[in-house]
Amino acid sequence: MLHSNTSLKPHNTFGVDVSAAYYAEFDSIKRLAELLEQKKDLPLFILGGGSNILFTKDYKGLVLKNEILGFKTVEESNNSVVVEAGAGMNWHAFVLKCIDLNYGGVENLSLIPGNIGASPMQNIGAYGVEIKDVFEYLDAVHIETGEVKRFYKTDCAFGYRESVFKRKLKGKYIICHVAYRLNKNNHLLNTSYGAIETELKNNNIERPTIRDVSNAVIAIRQSKLPDPNKIGNAGSFFKNPVVPQKTLQVLLETHPNIPHYPAPNNEAKLAAGWLIEQAGWKGKTFEGRFGVHKKQALVLVNYNNAKGKEILSLSDQIIADVAHKFDVSLEREVNIL
Repeated sequence: MLHSNTSLKPHNTFGVDVSAAYYAEFDSIKRLAELLEQKKDLPLFILGGGSNILFTKDYKGLVLKNEILGFKTVEESNNSVVVEAGAGMNWHAFVLKCIDLNYGGVENLSLIPGNIGASPMQNIGAYGVEIKDVFEYLDAVHIETGEVKRFYKTDCAFGYRESVFKRKLKGKYIICHVAYRLNKNNHLLNTSYGAIETELKNNNIERPTIRDVSNAVIAIRQSKLPDPNKIGNAGSFFKNPVVPQKTLQVLLETHPNIPHYPAPNNEAKLAAGWLIEQAGWKGKTFEGRFGVHKKQALVLVNYNNAKGKEILSLSDQIIADVAHKFDVSLEREVNIL
């Protein structure tokens, strides 16, 4: 059943109050097929956890919310396991379930908002780990034909916060299930990125488990990122820019303390949050309704019923200012609709 003029405020973590002309939820591929039959020529938007979207206006078409759940083992050996989850499953709940089962590989991705379906689309990553490191396959429905197709890692063209589903195949498929290959033992822990080692040391943990790493990541994220259940936000609003070595060297001459990390193709990744903070935007608020978070300049926040257009305009100003001060182009990580 399609619902008319439905508020999307409960379905986006920015808490922006817009409506969809038509709205429905699906919890299976069969139900999805039925809804696609009804859509006819309506514009279509697929909504997951709503944690990576900024609505700037009412949506004049059909919004379908992915509620496909489920968690199962599809392959297992002495050292590894392949688990498949429904695209509508909460990502952090999935991580915690894997840790309960002692399946390693996603512990560094704890507390990332959103659902399973967005993980390969965005190639989500944090603290030195990306989805492509554990991705096995996904099953997706072609919107026009209804065909179910399986995509393997080489099909997905993963890049930094990128995949084929954000580029060549954008708007053509609906991700329904995703599978990951995880370690059952001899976990290869990644604790060198960010403040994980410091957090572990502060808790006197010398031989960490995957749960210890997860707890450290959760503590770090909670210390600097606002809870979307309390303050509207979509996590990191901007990608960390990747620049040529020549650009980095020029920046180091005037900003010797600029954080930078190795990137593919002999390039360098800069910290977008540092650039925004140095440009003076951290903690700024506007009319007490929206602004830049006081603890993390990467995060734009909706304090009190701000409009999506206001937050988008703020991001435009930040992009322009960082470009002016550092000659570096910032790119939004959040999808704008």
